[in-house]
Amino acid sequence: MKFSYAMLPDYPVEESLASIRLADELGFHACYAADETWHKDLWLLFAAAAGQTSRIRLGPSVSPVTLREPTLIAQALATLDELSGGRAEGVLSSGNFGLLAQYGIDWAGTRPLSRVKEALHVVRTFLDDGAITHDGEFFSYQGLFTFARPVQDHLPLKLGAMRGPKSFEAAGELSDGCHHALSYTREAYDYAVRHIRAGAERAGKDWRSLDIGAWVVLATGPDSAAAKDAARSMVGIYASSMPEEQLRRNGVDPGELKPVIDAIAGGDLARGIELTTPDIAERLSIAGTPQECLDKIEREIAPSGVNHMICALTDRTLVKAFTGRDLEDVADVNTQLRLIHDVIMPAFG
Repeated sequence: MKFSYAMLPDYPVEESLASIRLADELGFHACYAADETWHKDLWLLFAAAAGQTSRIRLGPSVSPVTLREPTLIAQALATLDELSGGRAEGVLSSGNFGLLAQYGIDWAGTRPLSRVKEALHVVRTFLDDGAITHDGEFFSYQGLFTFARPVQDHLPLKLGAMRGPKSFEAAGELSDGCHHALSYTREAYDYAVRHIRAGAERAGKDWRSLDIGAWVVLATGPDSAAAKDAARSMVGIYASSMPEEQLRRNGVDPGELKPVIDAIAGGDLARGIELTTPDIAERLSIAGTPQECLDKIEREIAPSGVNHMICALTDRTLVKAFTGRDLEDVADVNTQLRLIHDVIMPAFG
């Protein structure tokens, strides 16, 4: 089982760089960040981090092909790969539906999966060949070329997926893996892995060779109650992007969560947090002491065949930035990285 740090780049840049350096020193597989306008630019941040690290892999999880043109994603990945000496990788998706709405884009009208599959072909071709001629449904190029070339012979490209089943199968069939965000139950991961495997086998691939990642909201520390309160502060914000089918696979009735999502959508974050019960937060996060977090990973996620934990760490700074709540007893990101390294990672060899 690999472990990676998924950051929201909303900290002062020097603090983010220090955390990436620490994750590198501790042996985390990768540092990922969301490629979203809401946050600081991950490409510039990771360009700086590339020169300050030696082993950790870097890249977007996810980069939205609806907002960022696929050849520009390929150009950025190739440049980051050169800067890092061959440590770049990318995860593509249609994008955060809430962000698309703020751009005036109705995601349902974008044919998201078809667009992502074509964009994956474009990025893969441009990375591998340095040139592309393509006349597709969403993207067209005539002899476009680039001098931005990756160091790796095969720079890994994966798909982000939440609803399924077609997106899981596409990831298994067409890409190097799947990062499945915001699921926390054995049922949800069995479902995802079953369809990732079906796609891989359709393409004649060994599904176990793929990067099958669980992108989870995680808060840990010596104070279990404080960690769980931090997770509760953020659950509604994240859950607002979860399709109804996914909520049900995680044991949550969409109607149960609707008041939370409505409050957050209306800008009343305090009310949204108030309405997020500890039970909902427990179902839609991994939080508590390191041992509690380890127990949930071993019980709900690892048995399904997931081979990569992608930990979206939630700490005092992040909660305060998003909600205004100041939770003094919550461990900071660097403490959480050390606890994951010391307690959780050794359990998986």
